[in-house]
Parts: sequence; C-alpha cells; structure tokens
Amino acid sequence: MSKARRKQDALDYHADGRPGKIEVIPTKPTASQGDLTLAYSPGVAEPCLKIAENTEDVYKYTAKGNLVAVISNGTAVLGLGNIGPEAGKPVMEGKGLLFKIFADIDVFDLELDVTNVDDFVRTVKALEPTFGGVNLEDIKAPECFEIERRLKAEMKIPVMHDDQHGTAIISAAALLNACELQNKKIEDLQIVVSGAGAAAISCTRLYIALGAKKEKVVMLDRSGVIRKNREKLDEIKAEFATDRPINTLEEAVKDADVFIGLSSADILSAKALKSMAKNPIVFAMANPNPEIDYELAVKTRKDVIMATGRSDYPNQVNNVLGFPYIFRGALDVRATTINEEMKLAAVRAIAALAKETVPEAINVAYNAKNLRYGRDYIIPKPMDSRLITTVAPAVAKAAINSGVARAEIKDWDAYAQALKKRLGMDDALMRGIAEKATSAPKRVIFAEADNYKILKAAQIVKDDGIAIPILLGNKKAINTIIAEHELGLDGVTIIDPMEEPEMLEKFAQNLYKKRQRRGISLYEARKAMRDRNYFGASMVEFGDGDALISGLTKNYASTVKPALQIIGTEEGVNRVAGMYLMLTKKGPIFCADTTINVNPTVSELVDITLLVNESVKRFNINPRIALLSYSNFGSNKGEIPEKTREAVKILHQKHPKVTVDGEMQANFALNQSLLNDNFPFSKLKSAPANTLVFPTLEAGNIAYKLLQEIGGAEAVGPILLGMNKSVHVLQLDSSVREIVNMITIAVVDAQAKQNS
Repeated sequence: MSKARRKQDALDYHADGRPGKIEVIPTKPTASQGDLTLAYSPGVAEPCLKIAENTEDVYKYTAKGNLVAVISNGTAVLGLGNIGPEAGKPVMEGKGLLFKIFADIDVFDLELDVTNVDDFVRTVKALEPTFGGVNLEDIKAPECFEIERRLKAEMKIPVMHDDQHGTAIISAAALLNACELQNKKIEDLQIVVSGAGAAAISCTRLYIALGAKKEKVVMLDRSGVIRKNREKLDEIKAEFATDRPINTLEEAVKDADVFIGLSSADILSAKALKSMAKNPIVFAMANPNPEIDYELAVKTRKDVIMATGRSDYPNQVNNVLGFPYIFRGALDVRATTINEEMKLAAVRAIAALAKETVPEAINVAYNAKNLRYGRDYIIPKPMDSRLITTVAPAVAKAAINSGVARAEIKDWDAYAQALKKRLGMDDALMRGIAEKATSAPKRVIFAEADNYKILKAAQIVKDDGIAIPILLGNKKAINTIIAEHELGLDGVTIIDPMEEPEMLEKFAQNLYKKRQRRGISLYEARKAMRDRNYFGASMVEFGDGDALISGLTKNYASTVKPALQIIGTEEGVNRVAGMYLMLTKKGPIFCADTTINVNPTVSELVDITLLVNESVKRFNINPRIALLSYSNFGSNKGEIPEKTREAVKILHQKHPKVTVDGEMQANFALNQSLLNDNFPFSKLKSAPANTLVFPTLEAGNIAYKLLQEIGGAEAVGPILLGMNKSVHVLQLDSSVREIVNMITIAVVDAQAKQNS
C-alpha cells in the first residue's frame, strides 16, 4: 500500500460517518417520559441532595468513579511536536478509545489552549469534582514534570502523565525479564539512555527504583553525553549527569549492558552495537523508526534481546499494556494518587504475565504458532485479555497496602470476575463446566490428532486437568508436530489404527454385527475401520475411551454417521439433535436444532425440545424454552406456525413440568417486558427464554451464526444430543479455544452418561 493511500485511509477513518472516534451514550433507560423525569427534572434533585449531604456519594450516584480526563495542550504530540491543542485532539480521542475498549473506562478528552504551567495547573485542578482520574498527555518537557508534580500534590484523585510513566512501566517490566533471560542482575547493569525527555527521565528513575545504580547510568541528549561540567545544565538533566570522560554515544555504549532509546531513528550503528557487553539488551523505542533497525540489530548480534515501539517486531513496548489497567485499579479503590508502589506493582504484574502460558486466542490474534517466554517474548501482547485481571488487581492491592485507597476490595476473585464482565468476557458458565470436568477427567479420543490445533487443544486440556487425551493417527506425523511446536504431550497415548490389527478386527466384527441387515458386509466393515472416526467411535463403544472428538477437517455428516452406526442413541431417544451454546453479554442462550434435523415434524419438534430440556439441566441451568416461529400465539397461519403450535400443545399436555411456550417470535421470547405487555398469559412471562428451539435447520443455523458474527456471542458447539455415549463434532476449522470448549463439554457429558 502506498504512503499516500495510507494517509487517505487514516483521514477517511476519522471523517467517515460521525466525525471522530468517540461518542457519549446513556447508561440508563430513556424510552419513556417517566425515565426522563427520573434522569432530569424533578427526579435528579434527589441524588443532588444526597451528594450535598455527603460529597463521597458522588461516586454512588454519578459516573465520576469511572470517568477519566485525558488532558493535553498539544505541545508534544506523538512524534509531531508542538502542533497545538486542536491538532492533538485526534490523539486524545484515540486515547479515550483505548481506555474504553481495554478497561471499560469512560473518558472526556480536554484540549487546553494553555502553555503556562500555573494556568494549566489551575485549569485542571478546577475540574477535580468531575473526574475520578486525570491522564496527562503529550505535554512537552520540562513543563510536564512540574505540571504533574503540582497536580499530584494538590488533587485527591489519581493523576498520571502517561508519556512519562507509561513507557517507564512497560519497559521496566521488559527489562526485568530481559535481565533474567540474559543472566544479568539489574544492580550490575551499565545503562545508556539516549534521550532526556519526559519518557527517558521517568524510565531511568523507575529502573533505579527497581535496583539499577544511578552511577552506572549514562544519559544523552541532542548535545551528547550529559556531563556534570556542562554549562547551563538544568536541574532535571543534572540528576543523571556523569563525570565519566565520555562525550559521544559510541563512547557511552562501549561495554554497556543496556541501551535505552527514546530519541530518534538510526542513531545506534551496528558497529556501536558490536561494542556492547555480552548478551546486550537494546530497547530502541523511537517512533515510528527505532534507533537501530530491528533486522540489523538481530543480524549484528545473535545474543541481543531487542525491543522496539513497533507492532511488526517482537517485544513491542506499548503503553496500552499499562495505563488502562493502572487507572482501572486506581479507580476501583478510589485511590487518591498513583504512587511509586502502584507503578512498581504494575511493572511486576506485567513481567510475571509474560511467563505464563499464552492463550491460543493471542497466538491467533498475532498470527503466531506458539508464543512463549523467551528473547522474542519478554512482555505480553497488547491484545492479551488477561492484562485487566492481572495488572488492575495488582495496582489496587498496592494502593490499599500503601494507604492511598479510600475503598477496599475484600473478595479478589469476585473482583476479577467483575473485570471480565466489564469487557464482555464473563465466562462463568464455561468456568463452572471446566471445574466440573476437572473433578473427574475422562479419556477423550481425538480422531484427527495429526493436526496442530487438535494437539494444542489436547495439551491445554491435559495441563488444565480437564481430560486425558488419546491421540489417533500416524505416530511419526503426530510426534513431529509435537516436537516442532514444543507441545507438552509427553506420555500421552498415541494409537495408529493401522498398527492395531486385533482392535481393527474386533471393531469390524462389531460393526458388521450391528449393520449386517443394513447393507454392510464384513469386507466393508473392515474397510470402514480404517477411518479414524469409525475406529474412535468403536473405542468409546468398547470402553477404551470415554468420549470422542472429531470433525475439524471433515463435514458434519461423515463424522456423525460412524457414531450413529456404532454407538447409537440413548435408550428411549428416537432421534439425535444438535445444539449450540451461545455465550452472550446477557447470559447463555441455547439454540436447537442447528445441525441435524432439516425440517422437523411436530413429533420431532417435541423430541428435540425434550432432548434440549435435559441437556440444559446438565449445565445447572433451569431451561426456559421458546419454540420460535414468525407468528405469535396464532397471529399468523402457515405450515411452520401450525406445526410449532401443535408441538407446544403436546408438550403442555404430556410434559407439564417442562417450562416451554410458543409459537412466538424471537424478540418476544427474549424480551420479558414485550412479552408481558402483549401476552401476559405466557408461561415465560416471569423471565425471558434461555433456550430457543427453531422450526427448521435453516432458521436455527442462520440465527446462531448471526448471533456469533453480529451479536458478538461466542459459540460453543455443536453439542450432539441424544447419543448413548459422549460423541461431539467440531465445526470445520474450529479455533483452539472452540476445540477446548467442546472437549470440556464432552467430558461433562461423559460424566453424566456414566452416572445415569
């Protein structure tokens, strides 16, 4: 893509539709006149009077506790310099967007036409009643130091200049891990800092707080090494002035352990890099181009650990790893400041997270195979959803322990779950299912074990104690994939059906016995057993495994058919059905039939409903079932509403304990107020439906995919209902997360079937 095209794309992104990147939306109902009388006059007087009695109630009745001001005067905008407050506004809006999407913090961006320190401080201080915190942004040095110092001293809400402390916190976390990997102690490091602006000063101070020695730091600005004998040396730079007899960058980096770049592009040469100590650490963080090109650096020194500010290279030092979660933790305990203890807690939390197993979703997001702690992964990736539940609690705890919190958190597990819920990551249902699975792990047979995604999922469920994997396929091919990706599957059983003639024959004889009157000869049965779906289903049938997972690379029918022929349906079950569990922000929704029955009859709809009812109960959820149509309780005629209506009639007569109603449209099933206002006689009037039965496969399939793609719901499934033993079929090309979810479901299903 040309540079001109990229520029135009950026302009179009900001201008198209509603100009800018952010908007303000109500958080309370506004649909009726009654709502408006509560929102404004006269109802608004009541919270006003409460706050007048007790100022702290402002956190209870207003958005202050979740509202941060992003404030700038535009004097040091990104790498663009002093371009003014209006020109800096797109950056401030962007910062607000990041606060919201990463930590669910609301932001007003404020661009001040103020450059005088006294006027700036006076203006921001006057805003304290409005905001829960202040994020200072893009203010030039040295004024930024004085502005932040005075605001922190004079305000009783968290204040942080992210340009200073954000880069410092993230790079400090990276430095801790780089030191560990390079076998260096932070107190022994010879550190060279290229740059003497706000970020460079703050970084250096934080490294010293972590144990680095000030006397081993050399700092440079545009004039070269900052020496004690320099004329007109300002107070801030004097803090890091050296009396060593060196003047240039080349002299400074000789035998240095660490190079910190916060200056300009291409100032560190390959020759200078070669002169550094063994196992050097180079953080070249100038944007958009680093002080030394990444490719040149790693080519020059094989022993270097390299970080930049760029997303297209490993180890991106990105402030978004810190500021959203630091403010989140500070706001949640109503901290009066962001102190050194809170910043150090964030550093250590970020560093520790990099050492944990990387979720597959992060690998997928960054098009990586198997990210793991090492020289190319010393800090987490910005899209790592675990940051909010790692950094925010660490910061909150530090605020409480250091005495700057005005509110306490007593249940930290509940707090972590509340953080997940903020971002729509509430996985309480799947977490509960996983806990149940780990209580009695089952042997899960993987029919497609010669696939990386399957093996990665097998590793995860093995490590988490969810299942005991049994891998089917060519042993050499499977072991090659395991070795190539360093998957922890040592000791896992691998079975190649082609190397098991006795099992093949036993399974073929069983299939022939079951299907000899259905057109299958012994020869065909033996041939079928070479298919791992037939072999795996036979293993489950003979008790050599507890559950079967397949379907990643084959169509649904070819995977289900072997299981039906060999294992069959549960006693009393006339047909199987497919169900998806949709994890939505409003809670779980179960959808059936979405995979098996194309145009079910009245009796088949009844059977599907009964199957779904029993299945949902296994999730410890009371099913509330709506049979869907384009009609509401006889409002329209036609084949679909009439068969749906008849199925509901039979269910009400023969199965009165099942909470079910219909026929009804989907919006009425899911909207309790809408249903009660129009059909108060409905059996679902006390709460919305959580289980939807569709009149045709077409309708069900379309609906769950719309929920997934447009509604942002996570789909778990398809869950196969009615089988005599636990068999589950994956979607074609499922993600590793989806495979893990299905394995977990399969284990719990196997537990239930063995206990029934």
